[in-house]
Amino acid sequence: MVAFGAVVGSTAFFIVHSFRQNAEAQEKNLMDSSISDVSKIFYLEVIDATFSIDGVLGAFAFTLSVPLIILGNGLGAFVVRELPVGNIDRIKRYIYLKNGAMYSILALGAIMVLDSFGFGIPGYLSPLVTFGIVGYFLQKSMRVARTLDRENTG
Repeated sequence: MVAFGAVVGSTAFFIVHSFRQNAEAQEKNLMDSSISDVSKIFYLEVIDATFSIDGVLGAFAFTLSVPLIILGNGLGAFVVRELPVGNIDRIKRYIYLKNGAMYSILALGAIMVLDSFGFGIPGYLSPLVTFGIVGYFLQKSMRVARTLDRENTG
């Protein structure tokens, strides 16, 4: 079962990853081209669906409860779309936050693998590790941002 899960997970990852790479390449072409606005909207909806699939697959690292997954992905989609619009400059200041997200995903993957081999992983560990790792990198980014602010004003 573990090998089958690994194959399914790897296949899903590579499919979503290839969609994401293609979407990023097409996004660059889209910004430079003279395609109609309606076509751009439909294209962005396809990209959004790809990222949503990725989010649903990742949500299974936390829980198998479908209502919680729907709620979490709905809130996540809202935050991802609304927060950056007005705060893009503020978000760019947190230079290590992306690293925190990647290490968090690595830790969640390790927890899932250990759980699949029968290790008794408590349910609270995944969120705790995620918040810990992302919080550490957020704090590190905030420290660097404050230092850069002092250098620019002083």
